[in-house]
Amino acid sequence: ALSWLLPSRSKDLTKEVVLITGGGRGIGRHLAKEFAKQGARKVILWGRTEKCLKETAEEIALSGTECHYFVCDVANREEVYKQAKVVREKVGDVSVLVNNAAVVHGKSLMDSDDDALLKSQHINTLGQFWTTKAFLPRMLELQHGHVVCINSILSQSPIPGVIDYCTSKSSSLAFMESLTLGLLDCPGVGCTTVLPFHTSTEMFQGMRVRFPQLFPPLRPEVVAQRTVEAVRADKAFLYLPWTMHALVILKSFMPQAALEEIHRFSGCYTCMNTFKGRA
Repeated sequence: ALSWLLPSRSKDLTKEVVLITGGGRGIGRHLAKEFAKQGARKVILWGRTEKCLKETAEEIALSGTECHYFVCDVANREEVYKQAKVVREKVGDVSVLVNNAAVVHGKSLMDSDDDALLKSQHINTLGQFWTTKAFLPRMLELQHGHVVCINSILSQSPIPGVIDYCTSKSSSLAFMESLTLGLLDCPGVGCTTVLPFHTSTEMFQGMRVRFPQLFPPLRPEVVAQRTVEAVRADKAFLYLPWTMHALVILKSFMPQAALEEIHRFSGCYTCMNTFKGRA
């Protein structure tokens, strides 16, 4: 019981090999820089755009941390397994897997292209199945590893206009909750799920919050810093900002009519009207 009262000791990252999906830009890029800053031995970047991956890898290498990049679309199961094998052969065993890759289209169900809807589910949700299946077995064998998911508060409090994203993130959250419980009896292997509020990245460009003074968008570098700290502390779930806990609690007992009024008052029904996103 005393351990609950005492501050936990932060995990040393100097022996960790960290792989980040969607690592070329946005939160992924800042995560790569933060893991390097906090002492990771090697950083590996996966993504679909080689130019972004190369630029980020070069920046990290200049800071003194060994960094590698591989072009890989996590939606493609066979490509994930193939590139995972290449990573093991060229770089070594991955000890920290960060599932960060995601897409958002910002359209209603009826305005969404079928292929775009499928793409969201394949990248945002199923991609985690393939990457985790590729790297978790070795972590379990070595009794050393960590699986991280950059999720979203929209997984627990959806808004209109991003039905594909909300659905995929809800599925992703269920995946991580199940995985976290399933690993409780696996010594040395843990999980961290990060649920941030709207973050000011290119991916959500144009999203409008009605009361930005009360609910300012998060800076990606802050999300990255807090994520790495949560990994080092073996924290299972991280809400950013902490006030998002209140949102989840309120939703659990408030009637639907009240929730609808809150959505209308806060502008959630129109926040995606000016959405541009990433080309």
